[in-house]
This record gives sequence, structure tokens and C-alpha cells, in this order.
Amino acid sequence: MALKTVQNATAGNETASLHSNAGNGKGRRFLAYWRNDWQLYALLLVPLAFVLVFKYAPMSGLMLAFKEYKIAKGFWGSDWVGFEVFQELFAKPDFGRAVRNTLLLNISDLIFSFTAPIILALLLNEVKNVAFKRVNQTLLYLPHFLSWVIIGAIAYQLLGEGSGMINNVIEAMGLDRVPFLQEDTHWLISYIAIGVWQSMGWGTIIYLAAMSGINPEMYEAATVDGAGRFRKMRSITLPSIRMTIVTLLIMNLGNVMGGSFERVFALSNKATTEYTTTIPVLVYRWGIESGNFSRATALGLFQAVIGVVLVLLADRIAKKLGEDGLI
Repeated sequence: MALKTVQNATAGNETASLHSNAGNGKGRRFLAYWRNDWQLYALLLVPLAFVLVFKYAPMSGLMLAFKEYKIAKGFWGSDWVGFEVFQELFAKPDFGRAVRNTLLLNISDLIFSFTAPIILALLLNEVKNVAFKRVNQTLLYLPHFLSWVIIGAIAYQLLGEGSGMINNVIEAMGLDRVPFLQEDTHWLISYIAIGVWQSMGWGTIIYLAAMSGINPEMYEAATVDGAGRFRKMRSITLPSIRMTIVTLLIMNLGNVMGGSFERVFALSNKATTEYTTTIPVLVYRWGIESGNFSRATALGLFQAVIGVVLVLLADRIAKKLGEDGLI
């Protein structure tokens, strides 16, 4: 019995010694890395400080979603009300309308604005004239750098019912003017089309970069086997960029409950109010215009939580289907 006790104690000491040595080894390796590359670690402090100050520090403001915030009482002095703000939020008629419109606009964007860059990248990848290809790429991704205020002004100059250039051409052809931005259904179609035009060029760059890593010998083997261009797209190009497509799809699913405030605000007007009340717009109205910061914070927190849940769910489904996912 005593012998077993001594053996157990010895084994325990050896295990503890191994863990201690492993810990010391990791510490020594870190110090070695720090001495060799301390300049890189010092440079890392700048973006790390940016993330901490501008991303994590503002999260303390989420407490407003659980308080009846009064400017006179201040952030800490306002009364704690728990989930009463959320109960009031969910009872508002504008809340259901905002959720419906947000889902409608963002799912429509996901269908059209997500697939358009893939199709465009496949077509550009087949262009053999390098100069023509580069010029078209430049023209296609330039709209990505325009602000939505500028895009909105251009849209009303081109698509306005009263004096829009496109409607002037339509009228000159003897046809009736089309209320592209002055009627709800037409506004919805125009909203989606403008979004596709603005984003597809930038998305194309990502997919073309993924296509550049495909082994050319695969295309040569397919040519020998008699495969045409469309067969190469379907059998080689698309499977090779599948991981990129899945990754971007998972990331875009996180924006299904979000969307762009600037885009809706720049294209909206008093004649079209059916689809312009979205969650970001409602946050602006309640928070900035009405000064109800607790309700606006609660709505923003609800939107963020749903977005995180959608991303995690999509990542899990992707892994179940055999993809790598994000996490």
C-alpha cells in the first residue's frame, strides 16, 4: 500500500514537472519571438488599440437598452428597467414593418447582388484580351467608391419622373413616363437594380482573384477531352471558387437584418413610404430625431444579435455540408 502511494506521488510530481516545463517552454518561445520580432508586435499595438477604443469600448453603451435613459440623470444615473424597453419596442407597429422591409430588401439583395458578381466574374474570366478586360474591370468597380449621396443624386437625375433623362428618352419614343422612384413597386425594383450596379464590380474582383489560383493544366486537360467554355465553367471554375462563394455567403447572411441606412435614405422620398422603413432607418428616427436613445439602442442590439445568430447558423450548416466554414 505504501509502495503504491509512493508511486502515485512520484507520477504526480512527474506530471506536474512536465506541465511546468511545457509552460516554461511556451514562455521562453514567446520571449524569443518578442526579442526577434518586437517591431512587428509594436506595430500590432496600433490596430489593436483602434479595435479596443472604437469597437469594444462603445459596447458599454449597450446598457442603455436596459435603462430608461434620461439626459438629465446621465448614463449611470438613469433607472434600470430590464427588458421593459424591449417589450415596448416589440409592441410598436413600426417594428414589425421595419423587420419585414429589412428582410425583403436584404434577401432581394442577397439573391441579385450576391449572384451578379459571380456571373460577371465568370464572363470576364473568359475574356482573352487583357486590355479590354482591365478597362472593363476598372469601369465596373468604380461605383463602389461613390457615396450613396452621390449615387442617389445621379439616380434622381436619370430616373426622376418629372425631368429624368431616361424618362425624357422614353417620352420622346412616344411612351408613358415610368415612375422609377416615385411609386412603391417601381422604387423597390430600382433600389435592387441600383444596388447590383454599385456592388457587383467590387465583388467581381474577389472572385477573379480566386480564379487566378486555378491550375491552368485543368483547363488544358478539359480542352483535350473536348469540353467547351460553359462546361469548363461548370466543371472547373465554379467548383474551384466554391469555398470563396460559401465564405462570402456566410458573411453576407449576417447583414440580412442590417442593411445600409445611407442607401435607403438617399433613394427615399415622400411619395414612396411602403418599403423605406427599415431597422437602420428606425434606429435613426428613434435615436437621432426623437432622442429616445434607449429604444434605438434596444433595436440596434436586437439587430446585432439576430445577425450573429444567422452567421453562426450558416457556418454550422456549411460545415454539415462538408465546407470549412468561418470558425
